[in-house]
Amino acid sequence: MAEEILMLALSPTMETGTIVKWHKKEGEAIRNGEVLCEVETDKATMEYESQSDGTLLKIIIGEGGEAAVGQPIAVAGEKDEDISSLLQKKPEEQRLKEPPVEPPAQPAGEAVKETVSAVEKKKEEAKVSGEPEERLPEGVKASPLVRKLAQQQGVELKGVSGSGPGGRIVKRDLGKLSKPSAFEAAAQLPLGVTREIPVSAKRRVIAKRLSESMYSAPHYYLTAVAEVDGLVRSRKMLNERMDRKVSFNAFLIRFAAEALKRHPMVNASFKEETILQFGSADIGLAVAQPDGLIAPVVRDCWNKGIIRIDKELKELVEKALKGGLKPEEFSGATFTISNLGSFGIRDFTAIINPPGSAILAIGEIRKEAFETDAGGISFRSVMNLTLSCDHRVIDGAIGAEFLADLKSMIKNPIAALY
Repeated sequence: MAEEILMLALSPTMETGTIVKWHKKEGEAIRNGEVLCEVETDKATMEYESQSDGTLLKIIIGEGGEAAVGQPIAVAGEKDEDISSLLQKKPEEQRLKEPPVEPPAQPAGEAVKETVSAVEKKKEEAKVSGEPEERLPEGVKASPLVRKLAQQQGVELKGVSGSGPGGRIVKRDLGKLSKPSAFEAAAQLPLGVTREIPVSAKRRVIAKRLSESMYSAPHYYLTAVAEVDGLVRSRKMLNERMDRKVSFNAFLIRFAAEALKRHPMVNASFKEETILQFGSADIGLAVAQPDGLIAPVVRDCWNKGIIRIDKELKELVEKALKGGLKPEEFSGATFTISNLGSFGIRDFTAIINPPGSAILAIGEIRKEAFETDAGGISFRSVMNLTLSCDHRVIDGAIGAEFLADLKSMIKNPIAALY
């Protein structure tokens, strides 16, 4: 019997999903566990697997189309089965294979709707004056939207392979190309133009979660200055023995894990009637994406050394930057680290990432002058550590002791061994 294939919640915070690619065509056989399509969630692009055997009779939401969780995206059943009664229940627009035209997107990944467009104005003037509009090279097919996006991104459409009907270049084909940084993107857009930037699904979830965290958890902040010369030397010696460089963040995650072991209340979560003290140190590292932040999680850091943490972290970050993290790879961090030192930020405060009760903000490494015991001056490398704490779980003294131990390990890495 024919049944609807519904959009499933492929991530813990997913409310809507966008069909990136269908792996099956209408009329093809499908099997339980087989990948039907790829769905872009608020966090990553996930594979959607079939829940039953049968035939894919109808695709309701085509590639590029968006569906809410629980909304039908296709119909499956027996071959040549009549599904007209199912289709009649759905609005006509939901059965279109081509998604509706969306506002154009800026190169950094956000959709951009220009309220005043110098480009469009120029085109209108060209039509009035009789001047021909810019034409695509012969054999290149693309919609006006795609042409506009390509112009904004500085992409030559002649070299783009189209995946739409008849080789037509569609929006997702541009998304597969390398994108400029946010700074380059801003530089490419004309100045003096007022724009409305629609909020992406990922940005909506980030806004909701961080707002809930900020206003439900009473934050307070502790800042300390850590000497890092000992850590820099230790990292240099380790890198000389390795065939690759171990990241600075891997050391910080390992030291944070050890500090959490000594101060378990920092590794906990407020649950209204109880406080849940976690049995493992699952530490997330905030990673910037074009349309928001994500924090891939290194699990069970108490039982892993720096080299293993570094290997797993690099794999996770690479997947995060490509939007390929699975839900279990970015959810449930018991503690989070946010490092903006590479951006030249001296210190900042971060909002706690639930379900954890604390997040550590790392600033840049800098040189500062210190008075020696002999009355002279010496220069040491230091950085600021700012710990954001949920006062419902972590008292000030506990947070201070945690930060003091972490400082000690960063100054003298051997302190993490005892």
